[in-house]
Amino acid sequence: MADLDALRTRFSHALERARSPVGGPDPVPYADNLLARWQEPQRRYHTLTHLTAVLDRVDELEAYADDADVVRLAAWFHDAVYLPDRSENEERSARLAERALPEAGVSRERTGEVARLVRLTVSHDPADDDPDGQVLCDADLAILAAPPSAYAAYTAAVREEYHFVPSDAFRAGRSAVLRQLLELPRLFRTPYGSERWEETARYNLRGELELLAS
Repeated sequence: MADLDALRTRFSHALERARSPVGGPDPVPYADNLLARWQEPQRRYHTLTHLTAVLDRVDELEAYADDADVVRLAAWFHDAVYLPDRSENEERSARLAERALPEAGVSRERTGEVARLVRLTVSHDPADDDPDGQVLCDADLAILAAPPSAYAAYTAAVREEYHFVPSDAFRAGRSAVLRQLLELPRLFRTPYGSERWEETARYNLRGELELLAS
């Protein structure tokens, strides 16, 4: 079970460091709004467990980021709006950040960067000169390099989120997503992610694709 107090503290610290100038409204109501979103009943994979994992990976990769706290805020918002039967979740999540962060005291420039990063999670294909995008995308995709049991739990949770999709349609759609990922020149763009996660992630993706085909 996620530690809600610890997550509130993590959000508050990231928000306070990202504010310019220093100061602004109490971060806790903003944290609680996001925590409530991440606990919505339609979620099976995109839960507080996923949020915590992404935040942990951002911490692991922060040396590669230009503005690690902007990346952390983007992690909080990147699936804040999540309805499995909708295709515009990332866009709606970005717009939520654009509304909430200026009110919380974050500058227009940094708010724009958070929203840009959230939108980048549609493709997970950051540019070579986009270190913050690379860190967020690597953190979000790190689950692909999980050990076999954790990867199986991840794929089962994704299937549960799409329980309303018939099996044949799900297999076709999921296979297309996996192929799109495998066609990327690199899944992970930071040196750390490339060295530690790339090979295992590709192995997992190919294995899942074979299972779907069978």
